[in-house]
Amino acid sequence: MREVVWTPWDQPGMEHLILRTADDGGTEATSHVSGLVDGRPFSIRYCIVADTYWRVWRLSVSEAHRASGIDLYSDEPGSWKLGTGEPVESLEGCIDIDITATPFTNTYPIRWLQLAQGVSAEISVVYVWVPSLEVTVERQRYTCLEPNALYRFESLAGDETIFQADLPVDSDGIVVDYPDLFRRVVTDQDAAI
Repeated sequence: MREVVWTPWDQPGMEHLILRTADDGGTEATSHVSGLVDGRPFSIRYCIVADTYWRVWRLSVSEAHRASGIDLYSDEPGSWKLGTGEPVESLEGCIDIDITATPFTNTYPIRWLQLAQGVSAEISVVYVWVPSLEVTVERQRYTCLEPNALYRFESLAGDETIFQADLPVDSDGIVVDYPDLFRRVVTDQDAAI
């Protein structure tokens, strides 16, 4: 089990993540994130379940004070359904997920892509906007700058990069700092929680 706490770089907020390894070798991440978006407070909870290869197969996100939210699962990579079993065709081909309010979701592609140094890969992701919980499809590129230590993340629109950040990670592939957005303030490997 791992516990990690991040805070936004320059405004109030906090995320407390608990990452557990399941008996089958997969992972379950549960987290509570609170902060500000455009000066307004938000609070969400999320749970992400992934297989042994770090491919996400279940995602639930909800506002902390409401019962409604997002409940998606994938019975095969790139094929998503609502919790009710109804297919979500607009998400077809998305192998991964990204939640705007957390650096943790970058860990999944870093782990499952297993890129060699200097190698890049483009992926389509289920992109969850916080606090609206609107779901869209986004294209992203990951490049390994230093295996198990540093990865370049790019958000893509057409042929252009619209956002880029170099992400240092720890030995488990968990993002340490997300420059100008999030910084890790404590982990169970640093101090007792």
